[in-house]
Amino acid sequence: MNAPAAEDAAASRPAAPAVSDAATSASATPQIQLIPAAADGALDAADEAVDLLLDSGRAPGEILVLTTGDPHPWAAHELSFGEASYWAQHDAGDDVFYALAAAERAKGRPVVVVAVNGGADEAVSAALPTAMARAGVLLIICGDPQRINAVISTSV
Repeated sequence: MNAPAAEDAAASRPAAPAVSDAATSASATPQIQLIPAAADGALDAADEAVDLLLDSGRAPGEILVLTTGDPHPWAAHELSFGEASYWAQHDAGDDVFYALAAAERAKGRPVVVVAVNGGADEAVSAALPTAMARAGVLLIICGDPQRINAVISTSV
């Protein structure tokens, strides 16, 4: 996932999402982190979060990335080879997996990253609790904090 431009942006990256030993010990509620980003920058923020997670020692198979708008480019590319191949990669569980937040087949992983990169408010509202249920120890939400808070407030 390291694009050539990633090195140039390294100085502007947020600090690596930290997971304490206490957080990794099967807590009932995952730690939640918000990375502020405009809808058109949410995918980039999610990619940076994934890079930081991998750099900090997370195994690729521990990370699930969900999108609320358009699919992540990786997902779109892999789906071009067919649904069976795409979901076989998910089921293997040995690499970062990218899916639409509404994909019911996507199973939980220790870390879930959500890119709020568009989608109707109803879709975002449904995606966030679903993502939280899929996250074992850490949920990272990349998106516009005002929109996220507004959607969460109206869904309660």
